[in-house]
Amino acid sequence: MSYTIGQLIIGQKAEFSKTISESDVYLFAGVTGDTNPAHLNTEYAKATAFKERIAHGMLSASLISTVLGTQLPGRGTVYLRQELAFVSPVHFGDTITAIVEVIEKDERRNRVTLRTTCLNQDRTVVVDGKAIVIPPEMKE
Repeated sequence: MSYTIGQLIIGQKAEFSKTISESDVYLFAGVTGDTNPAHLNTEYAKATAFKERIAHGMLSASLISTVLGTQLPGRGTVYLRQELAFVSPVHFGDTITAIVEVIEKDERRNRVTLRTTCLNQDRTVVVDGKAIVIPPEMKE
């Protein structure tokens, strides 16, 4: 599924949810090389402000990319820019929902601005931001 700029509507939304497991955190650490003990070491994490291990902020933020590349605008989207604020921690076992909403279209330049938000299962914002993308030229 994909939408060209002409098919996108201001206010249009899509979302993707995933429960973050301990395995996800270890795999993300392996792929990225981010082995910060706040994510991987229980004893270290007990001494942090969070008192337990937390998931990488970018792991939650990466779910935004899933929505952009598979749903809205969809296949063929080119991700140009992302602003992010990491608002709340993500704990192992949290279910994170990435929500993308079309907020602006520049048809002349073929650019779309989207609000990007990640919520946990309690509807607490964990990541907030804005993205700019190039939607696909043709609908699949």
